[in-house]
Amino acid sequence: MMAMEAHPYVPRDLHLPDYAPCFLSMSNIVSVFAFSSLLLVTLIWIVSGRLKISKVDRVLMCWWAFTGLTHIILEGYFVFSPEFFKDKTGFYLAEVWKEYSKGDSRYAGRDAGVVTVEGITSVLEGPACLLAVYAISAGKSYSYILQFAISLGQLYGTIVYYITAILEGDNFSTNTFYYYAYYIGANVSWLVIPSIIAIRCWRKICAALRVQGGQTKKAKVR
Repeated sequence: MMAMEAHPYVPRDLHLPDYAPCFLSMSNIVSVFAFSSLLLVTLIWIVSGRLKISKVDRVLMCWWAFTGLTHIILEGYFVFSPEFFKDKTGFYLAEVWKEYSKGDSRYAGRDAGVVTVEGITSVLEGPACLLAVYAISAGKSYSYILQFAISLGQLYGTIVYYITAILEGDNFSTNTFYYYAYYIGANVSWLVIPSIIAIRCWRKICAALRVQGGQTKKAKVR
């Protein structure tokens, strides 16, 4: 009979050959992520202050920069590093996913649904988010429709992420703390914020179309 793999994840019989425990503590991992995110947002906020745009657009630039780089760097690493759980060097990105897998072991186990969602997110939505930063800063006409499309993509991916977990038993967290801190807490912002942005963009697009429609009617009357 084969011995169970010595890993902290649920289910306990999850096959992870050559698993290497985390070298960094949870506090170290979270602190680095929080500091890097804060630094990025601060830089974008300072730079955007030189532009003639509203504070709301400046906040959106910060959000799209943060979420875009998160998609590309963090999630991109997961997609293209299938054996991150074997890393023995203490590489930060590998440590992030070893730690996060305590909240959702589907990542360590390379669940096909999760890999697919993360692959689409990192390859398509990540660059699109950075394009949104540029579109807002440059006042491009496609800014709102681009933000609307990305937000719908993020909502769709997050909803699929949760629904597939529920359908598969919703039993992938080591304990209640990791369930709410990682599985719920680390993902809920990609439900709330994209929803708010999508509603705002919808209203902006509709308002622009109403104005255009009114101008067209006036032109016909003349």
